[in-house]
Amino acid sequence: MPKSIVIVGSGIAAITAIKSIREIDLESDIYLIGEEKFYPYNRIRLSKGIFDELEENKILLQKKEWYENNKVKIFINTKVVNVDIDNKEVLLFDGRKIKYDKILFANGSSNTIPPIDGIGKAGVYTLRGLNDALSIKNRLDESKQIIIIGGGIQGLEMAWILHQHGKKVIIVELLSRLMPQLLDDNSSELLKKIIQDCGIQVVTSTKVKEIIGDTKVEGVLIDGKDKLECDIVIYSTGVKPNIELLENTNIKTARGIVVNDKMETNVKNVYAAGDIAEFNNKVVGLWNVAIAQGKVAGYNIAEKEELYENVIPVTTLNAFGISLFSMGCINETESTKVLVDENISRNQYKKIFIKNNKVVGAIVIGDIKQSPLLKGAIEKEIVLDEVDFTNISIEDLLNKLKK
Repeated sequence: MPKSIVIVGSGIAAITAIKSIREIDLESDIYLIGEEKFYPYNRIRLSKGIFDELEENKILLQKKEWYENNKVKIFINTKVVNVDIDNKEVLLFDGRKIKYDKILFANGSSNTIPPIDGIGKAGVYTLRGLNDALSIKNRLDESKQIIIIGGGIQGLEMAWILHQHGKKVIIVELLSRLMPQLLDDNSSELLKKIIQDCGIQVVTSTKVKEIIGDTKVEGVLIDGKDKLECDIVIYSTGVKPNIELLENTNIKTARGIVVNDKMETNVKNVYAAGDIAEFNNKVVGLWNVAIAQGKVAGYNIAEKEELYENVIPVTTLNAFGISLFSMGCINETESTKVLVDENISRNQYKKIFIKNNKVVGAIVIGDIKQSPLLKGAIEKEIVLDEVDFTNISIEDLLNKLKK
């Protein structure tokens, strides 16, 4: 068993890893190092709770006494500035050094800063951590009109919450459609219609050229010289794994830290999990994936062999008066059959992607009560050899999946 385990990062992957380690190993020292001044908290609560009381104690992943009970030495508001792989030690911002036998990088990712003139002005925000949420919240009382840059899941959730609290919201998306990685053209167009029907303006295929205003944000300039007025800008335009710390090491990185199915890197006793980890050439950055990877990393650190089975990403959205579900491969070119059922007037859309007699992906807008059937079929790779996919409705297929 290792004697000293350092975990860099304080998100759900890190906490899950600690739980797995302590199932096996009750003796090794565990050091949890987080940059934020808060104890590890639930990040997915931030956008949905922006108008709630965002108190640290109400969104903690574990109560503060949990760390002492599990013999975890926690460092908050502490930055790791260097990792010495050869001597197995991390250097903290204040000069302290911590020796380790094994180390887990679970320090996540950061929101990408778009290359827009004026992005650093007062009144421009992004939402990644609790400090960001508190800063946005403090500005909202004096705000009337807000521009969201980015039509992904976080930008849309934020737009809906702001709209529900009486703010005028405009969504500006660079690409031709909303949620382009998760929806096809038709479902994305339907989602845009639903959002606009709620009274939220959506502008696609549009680049923000500049954020204007002297002492504070007054608006943005988009393609050409058109001006959209606002008093707050919130951008959500993608993320990048926090791999800068590893630049001077021989740990293999691409977009993220490259790991195998034990969450091991190319360097012995060095692991990675969560939003910073790259497995099978993919950095997924989803909650359920971070939990699964943290669990595997923790077990292997504690010398209980556990293999990571690729978790199929699932995205759900409950906003704008509808529910949305997207999972798996939604690329028609990689499918052998596609089933579609849509009722645009009722804001309903279903599309199921089949490959080699298996359901490999699905998009559902509207009634998603049966989405667990699709999720199970995709995850379990259920073979449906007896089904004639050339002559079956989605409803009949779902009935077969119930059996």
